[in-house]
Amino acid sequence: MPGKRFTRFIKLFLLCILAAGANNLVNHLCVFVLKIPLFLDTVFNAAVCFSVGLIPGIVTALLTYTGIAFRYSNSGPFVLCSIAEVLLVWRMNPVRFGEPEAIYLPKAAVASFVSVLARLALLYIVCSLAISILGGAIDYIYYTVLPNSKLYFTAEDAIKLGLLQNDIPALAMNILSRIPVNIVDRFIVIFGGYFISLGIKKWFVV
Repeated sequence: MPGKRFTRFIKLFLLCILAAGANNLVNHLCVFVLKIPLFLDTVFNAAVCFSVGLIPGIVTALLTYTGIAFRYSNSGPFVLCSIAEVLLVWRMNPVRFGEPEAIYLPKAAVASFVSVLARLALLYIVCSLAISILGGAIDYIYYTVLPNSKLYFTAEDAIKLGLLQNDIPALAMNILSRIPVNIVDRFIVIFGGYFISLGIKKWFVV
């Protein structure tokens, strides 16, 4: 038994490392190669959490953040958004551990699959709003309340320029500017992460 637990631990840790590397790769391709202004460095956080649970999901988020912070000298506390997202994915996972995946059942009712998609859609909406609020609050505290300089330009900054003309309070502006971006990228993270997790469950047996 101790040998099996150690083997499982090693496999899970390797999965977290691979997933964190995949997050960094997706983020680099999205931002610097394809020039797409989205936050897609958490797709594999969601995939790992969907497939093997909360702790591996958080470890993947921390490893991803460490890699991005080291590579781009980005030390802001936005890792809290990644951790919050993993917590939401874990809490609202449409298929609990030990339950069969409807998509794999040869005679699964259409209603079961629709139910999974509906719960993913609810998770997507909750994540979009929650991450917008949390990210906006962190941005406001870190860059407005505290004397920190922002060294890079992100997608929501372009939206802020339009909101500035309407005399919107800084905190509300930081939150509202993130909603359009998160509506797009959380869709990819939640649905993409879920379907990637099916592959992890099938090929990466832990």
